[in-house]
Amino acid sequence: MKISVPAKLILKDGTEYAGKNFGADISAAGEVVFATGMTGYPEALTDPSFRGQILVFTYPLIGNYGVPKKEFWESDRIQVSGLIVCDYSQSPSHHESVMTLAEWFKKEKLPLVEIKDTRDITEKLRKQGAMLGKIISSGKSVKYDDPNKRNLVAEVSTKKIITAGKGKKTVALIDCGMKKNIERSLLARGVQVMTVPWDTDVTKLPVDAVVISNGPGDPTKAKKTIDNVRKVLDGKIPALGICLGNQILALAAGGTTYKMKFGHRSQNQPVVELGADKCFLTTQNHGFAVKRAPKGFREWFKNANDGTNEGIMHDTLPFMSVQFHPESTPGPTDTDWIFDYFLERAGLRKRMRAQTGNEKKEI
Repeated sequence: MKISVPAKLILKDGTEYAGKNFGADISAAGEVVFATGMTGYPEALTDPSFRGQILVFTYPLIGNYGVPKKEFWESDRIQVSGLIVCDYSQSPSHHESVMTLAEWFKKEKLPLVEIKDTRDITEKLRKQGAMLGKIISSGKSVKYDDPNKRNLVAEVSTKKIITAGKGKKTVALIDCGMKKNIERSLLARGVQVMTVPWDTDVTKLPVDAVVISNGPGDPTKAKKTIDNVRKVLDGKIPALGICLGNQILALAAGGTTYKMKFGHRSQNQPVVELGADKCFLTTQNHGFAVKRAPKGFREWFKNANDGTNEGIMHDTLPFMSVQFHPESTPGPTDTDWIFDYFLERAGLRKRMRAQTGNEKKEI
């Protein structure tokens, strides 16, 4: 049995990179993006925000600790269309590993390609922006495919309503491609979580607050979600948006969004809380951002690197959103307090404690 087969990555501008495919002998197409995280590849690969994308990891050694049980994933499958790494580790070592990365990709029928010059790929994407590309395995050609033309949210969202927890207060979690740790973070705070499909009108359900999850692609494609979140705002139901949810909440309230050059996909993005003189390290995974905050909202956070929007908050009502991932996984837990702050503002918790570094204080 062959360990690998010849493969190459071809970018839309004609640039080619030769390599070896350790995953399924299948060709694939999508939007080529890069992520700079040093650890946490199982969580990143199962993040639905990567749907339709060929992911390039900038950290050179990938696969060295294998793949953990499904309970540690952020969804029930690998979400990327293909993976590019510099150095694939064929002999992982970790007490929680149940299979190798190559076995996982073969099982899910996806290509895992080792290309030594991932640095050059990354530099090209930084200079020219994220672009379409395709992985050709064993010479099997495929056409380029732009995932941002599809409603990716509908592809990754749950198909039914799922309720978890026994709290007295219920939070509706609109699944636009949510990471599992959002649900875990809410459950840990003693509320009941009702996860609903992306096109659900939650104003017709017995809920006390709403969380709009992260997800893939162009937020303007999720028109039903935007319309339903507008009903949430009109009904003055407390709402928190996360990542794509930040963009959807902004659009529902009258703001605008745009496609970024190459996006933010890392575990060390610095964001500044405006008016508080605080900076947090955050996990992020998005290619779109809020361009103009809606009327009645103020900018809550901004990116310390490029100044892009990282969150908005209503002037008087409990409506807020963040572009980063407060639930982390993988990444730092600096902004885990966002969940406490939202539940306190929503009237679902009497007290909230925020933590910055080693300092804890009452809010």
